[in-house]
Amino acid sequence: MAERRWISRDAAATEALGEAIGRAAFEGLVIALDGDLGTGKTCFVRGLARGLGVPDPVTSPTYALMASHAGRLALHHFDAWMEGRERAFLSDGGAELLGGAGVSAVEWAARVAPALPAERLELGFEHAGPTERRIRAAARGSGERSARIARILDGLPSIPDLDPQP
Repeated sequence: MAERRWISRDAAATEALGEAIGRAAFEGLVIALDGDLGTGKTCFVRGLARGLGVPDPVTSPTYALMASHAGRLALHHFDAWMEGRERAFLSDGGAELLGGAGVSAVEWAARVAPALPAERLELGFEHAGPTERRIRAAARGSGERSARIARILDGLPSIPDLDPQP
């Protein structure tokens, strides 16, 4: 399992991390995002969308459950924050999109964990100060997709205001 950790000094650095991952993303990539409110999950997805070539503005789909955006690869952005979302997620076809065409980003992923594929990129976000965030990224699973995710993490460029942590 590959794992990386950073301290993000500001929202721009969190978006830049998302953009770098989006540029390296592949068809079928599932990204599971977890962390408290305001820790940078949607900020990361905005950057991810830029890296995927999505021209649309990206906001959290909290009340819509899912938003899809066209780009180099389609972005399927899910939000499982509200109570009962795991049932809506499954009944509305979310499980079929995961690991299929495009890239799927799932905010509050722990709430729908049984529906997520074993091979995925997990990102955890924590408050580390007024504008700073701790970000942990890990490749989960043991197949070819997990190996590709590990290569993405290993090949990420240096990003200003995103400090690697041991």
